[in-house]
Amino acid sequence: MQILRVDSSTTGDQSISRQLTQMITDHFAAKNPDATVVTRDLVDAPLSHIDPITTKAIRTPPETHEEAVRAAYPAERSVLDEFLASDVVVIGAPMYNFSIPSQLKAWLDRLGVPGVTFKYSEAGPEGLAGGRKVVIASARGGTYENGTMAENQESLLKTFLDFIGVDDVTFIRVEKAGFGPEAIEAGFAAAREEIARL
Repeated sequence: MQILRVDSSTTGDQSISRQLTQMITDHFAAKNPDATVVTRDLVDAPLSHIDPITTKAIRTPPETHEEAVRAAYPAERSVLDEFLASDVVVIGAPMYNFSIPSQLKAWLDRLGVPGVTFKYSEAGPEGLAGGRKVVIASARGGTYENGTMAENQESLLKTFLDFIGVDDVTFIRVEKAGFGPEAIEAGFAAAREEIARL
């Protein structure tokens, strides 16, 4: 079993989502002592935003790659392979300006690969990357209802994961972080109870 932990918060030791990803990863590791834990810190080791070279490396067959694309391919493909090799994926996703951090979006851009994680047919798109559990550690300064115009963070992640075929998605939230320490601790207390049920 492989557990992949992905962090994207830029606030270091103060990060609520990083504390959540640690708690969630520890929970799954305790339940699966033989599991391999792989970590990807998108702040310490950021992925570039996609450009013409990385897009070709991600989305086109290796046998069509020219030299620059061929050189980029191993690192680009390793991001996807790491995800596909994982049985549990824990994603730290704080809300930044009503969406996700741009470094997390850059990671998602490596996962949407035609013919690998999704395909199109006359019946519409079909996700190909199911068979794994994704737990999203969501941290927000306020409180937002799913489906409202202000809620673009969790809905983006849910829509993307559903598109590539991942239907086992759980959100663990700490909300109202901007309300102060008492609200944060209440959020963590509720999160611990939810994590224990995973």
